[in-house]
Amino acid sequence: MADVGEFSVRADRAQRGEAARARVSFDALAVLGAAGRDPIELLRQQDLQRIPELLPVRYGRMASSPFAFYRGGAALMADDLSRTPNSGLRTQLCGDAHLSNFGIFATPERRLTFDVNDFDETYPGPFEWDVKRLVASIEVAARESGFGGKRRHRIVLACVAAYRETMREQAGLGNLAVWYAHVEAEQELADLRDTLDAASRKSSRKLLEKSWRRGSLQALGKLTEVSDGHRRIVSRPPLLVPIEEVFGGHDAQSLYRELEARLSEYRATLRPDHRVPFDQYRFVQAARKVVGVGSVGTRSWILLMLGADDGDPLFLQAKEARPAVLAKYLDGPECANQGRRVVEGQRIMQAASDVFLGWQQGPGYDGAQRDYYVRQLRDAKGSPSIETMTPIGLEQYGRLCGRVLGYAHARGGDRIAIAAYLGSGAGFDDAMATFARAYADRTETDHAALVSAVADGSVTADATT
Repeated sequence: MADVGEFSVRADRAQRGEAARARVSFDALAVLGAAGRDPIELLRQQDLQRIPELLPVRYGRMASSPFAFYRGGAALMADDLSRTPNSGLRTQLCGDAHLSNFGIFATPERRLTFDVNDFDETYPGPFEWDVKRLVASIEVAARESGFGGKRRHRIVLACVAAYRETMREQAGLGNLAVWYAHVEAEQELADLRDTLDAASRKSSRKLLEKSWRRGSLQALGKLTEVSDGHRRIVSRPPLLVPIEEVFGGHDAQSLYRELEARLSEYRATLRPDHRVPFDQYRFVQAARKVVGVGSVGTRSWILLMLGADDGDPLFLQAKEARPAVLAKYLDGPECANQGRRVVEGQRIMQAASDVFLGWQQGPGYDGAQRDYYVRQLRDAKGSPSIETMTPIGLEQYGRLCGRVLGYAHARGGDRIAIAAYLGSGAGFDDAMATFARAYADRTETDHAALVSAVADGSVTADATT
């Protein structure tokens, strides 16, 4: 039985949530003020720290559709959110919680789970910033799919309701129960079977089956070839370029000595028991690999490791970690190592994380200090195709994303205060739906500005990659 002290703590947290609602109404959260930035100029500011020859790839991908633009526009939305009222109820944010940053992956126990899976922008902040990022992505994606206004509205409301209801459920649980809450993908599909249409059931089952096949062994066949009796990463510029080609003017042996030292530093950030399997692999080769939309132009490397034999691979991905786009606008921790920020934020938000998740910091060949986080390139990872989802499929997927975001926020923040703020009615849901429509309008306007800039030659875009 809970003691008096526990009840008083819960009551105090609930009062804080109710006080926040008194200060900042749901109607205030729904408002999107005038844009205070030039979208092209803000994107160009990010270009200064990116690899110049990859910028046309970035803009080509962002110009392809409003949803692709939205995926690459986390910095734009951070600037916009900073100009709006906020609840003041903070948690660990994903920072870029759009639909495509959720997915399936394998836990250390070799079960498929569904969770948030991108943390480049993770940072503490107002909980609703992640919710707004998620619901606006639903509205943008649903418009691209040609869904009508009423259908889109229902899909967004379903997502927010799932988040709100999850947060209220988590508020009633003990701390450890909250920490362990997660979604098992196989069981979730079984539970949803009767609510999905035939097309959604089929695509969901295919995604689970495909996810199990997406591992280092599958990557070995796709990303490497045997040349002169040695396993080497293939060259497909500009998307995949072996390190020897990237730094053609440098001695290859010195490059690999430097990389071996970096791997040793990364190894020290792993848990001692996770170092044991890592030590059973030898480093073979590295290559620069372009990934995603928002990350294009940042430094992202894949590292081929081999274990017992040529058929026992481990692919690691080392991604450059720059300051979170939210850090410019929020009071928060000073991060001496951005890779560590990403890893620690991920460990808070995810119910289970990669055993090889770690970080590294050091100077590059140009002398610039850079931070990286490291994880497996593929470990049964899978993400659904948002563009091909049926209305019923997108609605259920939105519910699932809202639910796991609620789990993550409950782990990283004051779940009781947030739940009290949200309440049991639909006021917050309606406010987020209003915001989503307004932000989708802005995204379409910003996307059109980029398309125009590409057309007039002021922005160079490569639409072929």
